[in-house]
Amino acid sequence: MIRHTLIMSVAAVMLALCATVAKADTPERDDVEAFLEVTGFDVALDSIRLSADAAPQMLGLEADDFGSEWKRLVAEVFDTNLMHDMAIDLLEKTLSKELLTHAAGFYASDLGQRLVAVENRSHMIEEDGLKSESGGQIIEGLKSIDSPRIAILERLNKASGGEESSLRSIQEVQIRFLMAAAGAGVIELQMEEPDLREAMRAQEEELRRNLRKSALEGSAYTYQAFSDAEMIAYAEALEHPDMKEVYNLMNAVQYEIMANRFEAVADRLRLMQPSQDL
Repeated sequence: MIRHTLIMSVAAVMLALCATVAKADTPERDDVEAFLEVTGFDVALDSIRLSADAAPQMLGLEADDFGSEWKRLVAEVFDTNLMHDMAIDLLEKTLSKELLTHAAGFYASDLGQRLVAVENRSHMIEEDGLKSESGGQIIEGLKSIDSPRIAILERLNKASGGEESSLRSIQEVQIRFLMAAAGAGVIELQMEEPDLREAMRAQEEELRRNLRKSALEGSAYTYQAFSDAEMIAYAEALEHPDMKEVYNLMNAVQYEIMANRFEAVADRLRLMQPSQDL
């Protein structure tokens, strides 16, 4: 399953924000560059490459099946500078100065910078079970003492982005990748796109439960050093209408880049064959 990130489809967000952005001054490129750094969004983009191994798995293979060629492909397709430039181009066209200033103001604060620091570290942790296992243990401990912390973390996750939109975005990336792989001749799909979407809808409830559990465990692990009061302050900041718009847009951009890069992987896979290093 593709690495969980709370996002919406970029098309939907751009439609929702179109009127607002059209009336507002767009920021300069240097301002957007600074915005990526102060919010930690640059590191979140770089972490997209950690989801690369999900591509072969969706095709019934493993990254190791391609030997050393897989690492080279990932380095080229998920190039940090390339994804960075893609994000800048998208945000330059859609992020208003007003929204940028609002979000950057919070993340430039002492609390904001401390949050960015731990989020950056959390983003770059390989999917080896560390966050889920450690986060799960924290959650169990909180439940045993009937701590209000769980409700606070759930509030924070809800403020970060809708569960429904996250689910739709994950499905969309998977579908775009599978359709691109089929178009490149890497796989032969036994169903048309509408049937594929219907099959994914049949699995929605299980995916939704997994997303909810993963988000809670991830938050428990990432923010364990912060007080309940600081978490409430963060949730309140994310619940502000301007911050919601910023998050919707950043999440949309991140997932659009992920989908684009997975499509590029599908095109490259047609030139590769599973192999074994000797």
